[in-house]
Amino acid sequence: MPHFKKLTPNLLVASVERSLAFYVDTLGFARGMTVPEASPFVFASVTGGAVEIFLNDAATAVKEYPAFGGKPIGATGTLYIEVEGVDALHDQLQSRVKIVMPIATQFYGMREFAIADPDGYVITFAERAAES
Repeated sequence: MPHFKKLTPNLLVASVERSLAFYVDTLGFARGMTVPEASPFVFASVTGGAVEIFLNDAATAVKEYPAFGGKPIGATGTLYIEVEGVDALHDQLQSRVKIVMPIATQFYGMREFAIADPDGYVITFAERAAES
């Protein structure tokens, strides 16, 4: 059996610059590597703790992965990111992003909310709910 070490979502985006700004300036991720080093970018990465996300220019990615051609950007899945301080993050973001799932404590014990990024990717932020 393989030993899985890490999962890094690799998102196709309409504008790497726009997505990089959203993830860094709005969500608080740290800017990682870019290709090339100066804009216009075809690739960028962002990091936050153990979370890393790749942002790829959709038009460039289709050259490497032709099966992506003609498919819409965005996904029907979600990125699920566990955080500390989900309520504070929600309060900080609610006027700056599109909330697509209001904050709630779910039956499975997680307090979470979801947003949409500029390309329609859904990101759920979650924290284990305090036991009462």
